Amino acid sequence: MDDFLLKFFPTVYVRKHHVKENNYCKYDNQHLQLFTSSLYLAALVSSFVASRSCTRFGRRPTMQAASLFFLVGVVLNAAAQDLAMLIIGRILLGVGVGFANQAVPLFLSEIAPVRIRGALNILFQLDVTIGIFIANVVNYFTSNLHPWGWRLSLGLAGVPALILCLGSLIIAETPTSLIEREKLDEGLAMLKRIRGTDNVRAEYEELVEASEAARRVKRPFRNLMKRRSRPQLVIAIAMQVFQQFTGINAIMFYAPVLFQTIGFKNDASLLSSIIMGTVNVLSTLVSVALVDRVGRRVLLLEACVQMFISQSIIGGLLMANLGTTNSLDKGVAVWVVVLVCVYVSSFAWSWGPLGWLIPSETFPLETRTAGYAFAVSSNMLFTFLIAQAFLSMMCHMKAGIFFFFAGWIVLMGLFVVFLLPETKNVPIDEMMERVWKKHGYWKRFMDDDDGVEDVNTTTTV
Repeated sequence: MDDFLLKFFPTVYVRKHHVKENNYCKYDNQHLQLFTSSLYLAALVSSFVASRSCTRFGRRPTMQAASLFFLVGVVLNAAAQDLAMLIIGRILLGVGVGFANQAVPLFLSEIAPVRIRGALNILFQLDVTIGIFIANVVNYFTSNLHPWGWRLSLGLAGVPALILCLGSLIIAETPTSLIEREKLDEGLAMLKRIRGTDNVRAEYEELVEASEAARRVKRPFRNLMKRRSRPQLVIAIAMQVFQQFTGINAIMFYAPVLFQTIGFKNDASLLSSIIMGTVNVLSTLVSVALVDRVGRRVLLLEACVQMFISQSIIGGLLMANLGTTNSLDKGVAVWVVVLVCVYVSSFAWSWGPLGWLIPSETFPLETRTAGYAFAVSSNMLFTFLIAQAFLSMMCHMKAGIFFFFAGWIVLMGLFVVFLLPETKNVPIDEMMERVWKKHGYWKRFMDDDDGVEDVNTTTTV
């Protein structure tokens, strides 16, 4: 929005309206990138605090804390008078993201029956995509409300924060978390409630056994460095790194900027973002329908092919048709939008939701919250790096940035083929025996001699 740029980033505003300014460099501004990326740096740090909160207080209170950080951050952003106030609000939003991303996927994985665990967990990503879509719609309708439209846009982010706050007051804690905190009777009652039957003794005893083993492990973060934990840790971190190096967040963050770069006017670029957001939501629904039928690997590999082709064609079209000062022909620009939507659709049913699902279901209970904290922090670290660097990369690499991300997609496909096991229909507490110990490569790390700390003898910190 021009009013927002004029108040906080006046040099970017001037560049945007300068006819002879390089198309690829109009928005290359470190302060603008810092505004975007500061959220993810805050989320990176807060995810480790959120891990301890999940273990000590439970998943539900951690979600409640997330909603409070969101609400305070929204107020500061909507009322911001200078860049410092704007970034402080953004940082508090980042803390909320760190807490929510730590607690919500764990909550969903732990309450879900195994047969629909994937689909239920992906509802988290579906909500994210719906939020992105709504944000695009809000930006479209508030962009012409001068001069306060940007305040309304930022302030309306408080609505989902309120929904999270109210929802976290209504929901119950997971049986796993209750048992983990030695509330055995409550855990058993909750397990009966969410399964809809009293016949839960076998599952309850498995949870108690896993919890007792986890309780004797006093150094969960240290255990993640052990040989036995290496497969889960590598998979969790790699999924987050690769998720960001698809280039998706760079495109989603800066979609209006990207579309203005190739020649769309302000309203048209925001409308294109709405179209892209719609594709994002619908494609995530595809993942909900298919993930527990065809499995994780099939969706990931198909998406690699689709993303590689679309990214490469986009890069080729821009390289051939977009110079530093001209706009794309209308027909070519429309094709770019279509290809971006093809790219977004493949991400939305694969690396988007599965990047969170797979780490949430692979760790054993004794390292689950610690391991997932590493996954969340890795995601936020590389999201921060991409968000901070994307506009500068686009300025220097121009259309080549799409070939840069396409190259990473090739590496992602090879990773899935050789190193990522299928976890479809495997109970979350049986991953070690049924997945890791039987995988062609990772089974060599399952030696008991160099496993996690001895839970029978370790009792001190």
